[in-house]
Amino acid sequence: MRYAAAVDSAIEKLHEEGRYRTFIDIERRRGAFPAAVWKRPDGTESEITVWCGNDYLGMGQHPVVLAAMHEALDATGAGSGGTRNISGTTVYHKALEAELADLHQKEAALVFTSAYVANDATLSTLPKLLPGLIIYSDQLNHASMIEGILRNGGAKRVFRHNDVAHLRELLAADDPRAPKLIAFESIYSMDADFGPIREICDLADEFDALTYIDEVHAVGMYGPRGAGVAERDGLMARIDIINGTLSKAYGVMGGYIAASERMCDAIRSYAPGFIFSTSLPPAVVAGAAASVRHLKTDQALRDKQQLHAKILKTRLIAMGLPIIDNGSHIVPVMVGDPVHTKRISDMLLEQYGVYVQPINYPTVPRGTERLRFTPSPVHTPDMLDGLVRAMDQLWRQCALNRAELSA
Repeated sequence: MRYAAAVDSAIEKLHEEGRYRTFIDIERRRGAFPAAVWKRPDGTESEITVWCGNDYLGMGQHPVVLAAMHEALDATGAGSGGTRNISGTTVYHKALEAELADLHQKEAALVFTSAYVANDATLSTLPKLLPGLIIYSDQLNHASMIEGILRNGGAKRVFRHNDVAHLRELLAADDPRAPKLIAFESIYSMDADFGPIREICDLADEFDALTYIDEVHAVGMYGPRGAGVAERDGLMARIDIINGTLSKAYGVMGGYIAASERMCDAIRSYAPGFIFSTSLPPAVVAGAAASVRHLKTDQALRDKQQLHAKILKTRLIAMGLPIIDNGSHIVPVMVGDPVHTKRISDMLLEQYGVYVQPINYPTVPRGTERLRFTPSPVHTPDMLDGLVRAMDQLWRQCALNRAELSA
């Protein structure tokens, strides 16, 4: 019984702190996203609009993607049948990796079951390939990067978020002969800010370090072909390893790295997270490849998403709401308390049909709890008007709470 009591205590602690995470059951319907159906525990249903999804461009509903998935499913069946090493490498997997290598103008790419696994597997494997490697990690790097770095057995340094001067101090303090790698992100999704890619690349050149960038919130979204912020800024060639996802802007599932042929071959050969994982189903891989291929040319979709994000930010700022605007496509609205954040999220859902999940610790630091909106090109003007009206009415209704949170 002591085991059950310990588990109960851990769950109760989350309730007491107001950060217990509640999942709601939603049903996405083909052709209707971001509209969805909320299926309540009591069996009733209601129409809602999803405002917190990572399908940033609505590609999970795009006819090109669905057609490719149907074709592959009909041709091959459901699963891949094994790991990449044992019967799980298909023509679809090779085609996707070729699309990704072309996207990032690298010699090769390697597809994983998720970007989390790609980060974890790659960063935990690199010290095996580069004995004595020191990894310099931005303080706000994603949990998958932190996990891979923590358990890789190598030396690590953490530099203050986007603080290039601090990074320089750390690099200068270490043995110049030691192999080095700087791991950072192009867009940090919780604060929606950009990493200083050019300045970090300059330091990498100066101190002979490799560069590893996580572009998961940027691929598909930025650059003339959707390769990310590094492409937008003309810096892709200066990045040694690029990590990306297929489950956000590309609307499907999976993750990857793009790098030199030699680097991808080494990770493929040594990373347990790659070697021992069943490969993605061919239908999923085919859909992802179709999405990547399509977004290499669909700049209009990216432009429309950016426009909708700008409109939402402008209207929320005009209402006096405490948003973070660092120029990216993500719109965080600060609340600052886990209980209040959950309450506002619940009221938006129940009273207005607006679904935005509360973001609490440990995803963000305590005291910085927030609502995180992700407008897409397929959110209609009516949906946008409905969200703005809901936020205006709710902030008026909760004026006391707003005063407390801004104090």
